[in-house]
Amino acid sequence: MIPTLVDSNVILDILTQDRDWLSWSSAAFAHAADTTRLVINPVIYSEVSVHFSSIEELDAALPADLTREPIPFEAAFLAGKAFLKYRRAGGLRVSPLPDFFIGAHAAIAGYRLLTRDPRRFRTHFPKLQLITPQPKRNRPTD
Repeated sequence: MIPTLVDSNVILDILTQDRDWLSWSSAAFAHAADTTRLVINPVIYSEVSVHFSSIEELDAALPADLTREPIPFEAAFLAGKAFLKYRRAGGLRVSPLPDFFIGAHAAIAGYRLLTRDPRRFRTHFPKLQLITPQPKRNRPTD
């Protein structure tokens, strides 16, 4: 089965018991864990880390079934190119966003991406296989 890169928003929903997204994120994470290998990278780890006061606290909180992988240099190159395209299309941010590194890592490695915020991934990595919530009334997904 194709490994799944788990976006920080899904992990944070679970760790913070987010009232709006806990149900979907927990179910999607559990399903993915039952069917594939789950992966995070340093960018995802960094985004999650802001909610913890120490590395030890973060490491203890992270689900044990997450495999940690570095971001390949090919993914960093692709992230830069996707970011350039974003900027040329009128994107406002002036430094590469974490989503570009996350999307490029999944794309280069051939992984699926588990996220509840697919907007930028769909736009800049259109061939990337995404696991996202189904659109519902009153719940933004795109």
